[in-house]
Amino acid sequence: MAPSTVEVEEQVAPVATKAKKELKSSKSPLPEVKEFDAAKVSVDEVVDALKVAGGVIVRNILTEKELGEIEADVRPWLDEDKPWEETRRAFGMIGKSNTFALRIVGHPLWLGVTDALLTSTLKWNWVGEENKVPGAQNQALHRDDVIHHPNHPAVAEHELGRDAGIGFFLGGKRTTKENGATRFIPGSHLWDYSEGPPREDQTFYAELTPGDGFMMLSGCFHGGSANKTKDQERLVYSTFSTRGWMRQEENQYLANDIKKIKELPEWLQERVGYGLSRPFLGWVDLKNPMLMLHPGKEKYGDMW
Repeated sequence: MAPSTVEVEEQVAPVATKAKKELKSSKSPLPEVKEFDAAKVSVDEVVDALKVAGGVIVRNILTEKELGEIEADVRPWLDEDKPWEETRRAFGMIGKSNTFALRIVGHPLWLGVTDALLTSTLKWNWVGEENKVPGAQNQALHRDDVIHHPNHPAVAEHELGRDAGIGFFLGGKRTTKENGATRFIPGSHLWDYSEGPPREDQTFYAELTPGDGFMMLSGCFHGGSANKTKDQERLVYSTFSTRGWMRQEENQYLANDIKKIKELPEWLQERVGYGLSRPFLGWVDLKNPMLMLHPGKEKYGDMW
């Protein structure tokens, strides 16, 4: 008997494949810029919103009393500044205003956001204040992370590690489209960095009432706007944070009086740049630089 064979044709279930997400570009729909209330929002909500749009508004971060304290500290420095394109500025703010240092640079929501997106090895990039007076012109749209020379390709969604830094703008007075509010292009942090130039018709104006904040990833196209009013100043306080292994835009070690730095809480001294970027970047004489501020303090004795 001839050998017999049985052939069975099995049905193979189709393999489900994920639809490839479209890379973001200037032709993509602009994402929504979300707004939250500081008393109700979580760090995760702000982080998720930043990943999508690159910018987010948080209302009611500071009180009227806190704003008054900061302005009283900084107004003499603004009055002394030589205007740059009709804008007066004050720098090295962490050494000029204790309220600024603790309630803006050290605000818990801001600390949580920077930790989440830049990891815990971060340093403050620069801290300052801008006062746009009537007649100030549009600042050209630009990316703040240009100082660190990134050349990112387009991505479909945010990838952790892409950001060089984050900016935090706090309204000292009401800021509007008419008096110079910061404008930015939502979603532009996800575009190919060779794409451009940025288009003004895609901008969103971060209008703030006193005490409101605007956080923005440094990869977003943005710029200060023209102050078209006759008698309104735009008073905005700002701080920027970058990764701990990147050089800061403002040299915090020379911009601030060391005596003022010593008055800050130790955790804030480390954030400013006087601590190590782990594992041991930034040592002095093979020692933790915090020992320069606190000689003999045991907790800083072992760099490793």
